[in-house]
Amino acid sequence: MKFELKTENENRRKSYSHVLRTVFNIAMIIIFCDISIKLGIISENYQIEYYCKLLSVEKSKHNFRILSRISNLKSKQEIWEFCR
Repeated sequence: MKFELKTENENRRKSYSHVLRTVFNIAMIIIFCDISIKLGIISENYQIEYYCKLLSVEKSKHNFRILSRISNLKSKQEIWEFCR
C-alpha cells in the first residue's frame, strides 16, 4: 500500500500561481483599457481632420454642427480658426 503526504510546498506553489495569474489578468485589463482609450483619441483626431477638410470643400450646417460637437467650439468663426 502506498502512503502519500501532501506538503506545504504544494499549497504554497498553488497560492503563488493563483496570485501570479491574478496579477497577470489585472495587468492585461489595464493594458487593454489604455490601448482602447488611445485608439479613441486617435480616432477623434482623424475625425476632426476629416470634417475640417470636408468643411473647406462643402460649407454646410451639418459639418459645422458635427465639428462643434466634437471640438466643443460654439461659433463658426472659432471653428474656422480651429481648422486652420
